[in-house]
Amino acid sequence: MPTVVTENCKGCRFTDCVSVCPVACFHYDDEMLYIDNEVCIDCSACIPECPVEAIYEEDDIPEGQEKWVKVNADKATNLPLIEEPMDPLSGAEERKSELGF
Repeated sequence: MPTVVTENCKGCRFTDCVSVCPVACFHYDDEMLYIDNEVCIDCSACIPECPVEAIYEEDDIPEGQEKWVKVNADKATNLPLIEEPMDPLSGAEERKSELGF
């Protein structure tokens, strides 16, 4: 069952999740993170680390966000790998507040 980054990550790109990933399956672009499910071992360690609740197991994705399974699969392998935390995006704290966290 894939682990998926969803739209709450967009505009934040907090990388707390990257620090706990045992297999380096996260990739990034200018807006957010994505998980390469060919590498992910579905340990779920990243899920509780996300400060904006953007990461879910496929079976637990909120209604209306199912498209993120395909988005992660399509994008992750074509983007740079992130193995160490980086600073969140400018405006990430404001986005976090907007999301209610």
